[in-house]
Amino acid sequence: MADHGHDLEFGIGTFAFQTNNPDGTKVDGRQVVREVVEEAVVAERAGLDSFGIAEHYRPGMMDTAAPVMLGAIAGRTSTLRLGTAVTVLSTQDPVRVYTEFATLDAVSGGRAQLIVGRGSAIESFPLFGYDLSDYEELFEEKLDLLIKLLRDQPVTWSGKFRPPLVDQVLEPPVAQGSIPVWVGVGGSPNSAIRAARFGLPLMLGVIGGSIERFAPLVDVYRRSMEKFRQEPQPVGLHVHGYIADTDAEAVETFWPVWQAMMNTEAPKRGWAPFRRERFDAEVRAGSLVVGSPETVAQRIAHGMKVAGATRFDFVAAASRMPHADKVESIERFGLEVVPRVRELLAD
Repeated sequence: MADHGHDLEFGIGTFAFQTNNPDGTKVDGRQVVREVVEEAVVAERAGLDSFGIAEHYRPGMMDTAAPVMLGAIAGRTSTLRLGTAVTVLSTQDPVRVYTEFATLDAVSGGRAQLIVGRGSAIESFPLFGYDLSDYEELFEEKLDLLIKLLRDQPVTWSGKFRPPLVDQVLEPPVAQGSIPVWVGVGGSPNSAIRAARFGLPLMLGVIGGSIERFAPLVDVYRRSMEKFRQEPQPVGLHVHGYIADTDAEAVETFWPVWQAMMNTEAPKRGWAPFRRERFDAEVRAGSLVVGSPETVAQRIAHGMKVAGATRFDFVAAASRMPHADKVESIERFGLEVVPRVRELLAD
């Protein structure tokens, strides 16, 4: 069985973007899926603890079925924890999520884990026939059912969005608590309080602004855990970045890639165009860990201390970053950055 008792956990998150070939043509989407599996194998080889795959339903993103890719990764790895970053639980059926991850847990020898969230990308709502006006209620109900299925079968349950269950047993079985479920939160105090009410660990998705701004959210979460008389749970950070030999090289390589991704998102989300000054500010003291291994290690260690976090998920490359660059970033994170972060946090 996999050991879930590490004090610190360092993992990779991937969004499975379709990348470009050196000649500018797009890499075939099926090849991108195979490359994600290879990136996970590299992550284990580099000594990392976990690998998480996101969930999107939009052109150019191949992360529509994380459990299938994670099953393939399970067959190529032996220690890596296999999870999501994030499962959009609001538009999933908790019964299906249970069966997929219980099966993954069995296949991998107890290495499955989940981060569940409401979803910041909302394409799955119309795709699966859900109404965005039910955004909060959907997540609350589905989290309730998923946790009941994982903690205490047979389950008798009824809700608003799916048929009721009566003395339902699902297979394959899981040992209680053997599939960690983290709640992904982007900054909402209500989401942090909900995670505390369910007694679940908190994963902070740091997309903009400094990690320091999440410290009050962690305080709300910890105080709520006490109020609900829950056992203390870990806090994690999910952060984008890029590692190169020098700070200057990392910044200049990552800037056009990150700008392209942010400016693709901007019109959909009502954001202002993403400019270089904003990027430089995010790199200097905000949400991006970009630079040499030492710079990145210092930023991560500082962020983990500020947030009281014991888990750090590094989104090793975003948007159209070529596979070879992602692999190099994953290797450098595991072999150069993580040992240094452990040293810094031990001081």
